[in-house]
Amino acid sequence: PQVMGALNITPDSFSDGGKLFQSDTVVLDAVREQALAMIAGGAAVLDIGGESSRPGAQAVSSAEEQRRVLPVLEALSDFDVILSVDTYHPETVHAAIDHGAGMINDITGGRDPAVVSAVAEANVAYALMHMQGSPQTMQQSPRYRDVVAEVSVYLQDRFSACLAAGIDANRLLVDPGFGFGKTLEHNLALLRALPSVRVQGCPVLVGLSRKTMVGKITGQPVGGRLSGSLAVLLLALQNGADLVRVHDVAESADVLKVWQAYNAHIAL
Repeated sequence: PQVMGALNITPDSFSDGGKLFQSDTVVLDAVREQALAMIAGGAAVLDIGGESSRPGAQAVSSAEEQRRVLPVLEALSDFDVILSVDTYHPETVHAAIDHGAGMINDITGGRDPAVVSAVAEANVAYALMHMQGSPQTMQQSPRYRDVVAEVSVYLQDRFSACLAAGIDANRLLVDPGFGFGKTLEHNLALLRALPSVRVQGCPVLVGLSRKTMVGKITGQPVGGRLSGSLAVLLLALQNGADLVRVHDVAESADVLKVWQAYNAHIAL
């Protein structure tokens, strides 16, 4: 498993909005400083987002998203790390790849064929996430007959669509989308059944860090959810997560080291 550090270049992300994007401007010095700290802490991937996907967040145009994201790709181009861009806009996908992105993280799971086509034309990784609805509506009343079965079928369908579009299986990851159109009970069911969402052996990406589910369990506000986030991170690792998207990289990497040492001892 590897750690992915979240770099939110937005004014309104739920956890760190406004930290790296202030007064309508990307704070590149702060971006580089945080990126260096994340790499030193153990991040193998940095996930750059120019549009908040928190519940109720307002969508931004592709042009605005690029205005936020592309300078960051340029500023971090000399870093020895995979740069991922969190987007579902095909224009941003093309521009991000042209600016050195090695991965596209798509919260819509490739609903737009133009995004899938853009990825197929390039040699980049592609993460397919499940989301019920959109960020504007997803938490209003999420419902499933069987959340594990429905998410698994959706990810299998999107995976197959990507293969049909010419994307090699070894470039794909799947993400059950914790908190994206799910109640606490849905999230816990998916966490328990994480192996079920894996598609044909491809890596599983999870994002649990500081999320509402942690707040509901612990009663903590966003800034107090570190310990709860580390607990669900460990559960995700135990259940087969391969790439974990986090805000607190160094602390999460320590959990990963302990988990790896524990499993190495069992193997002996």
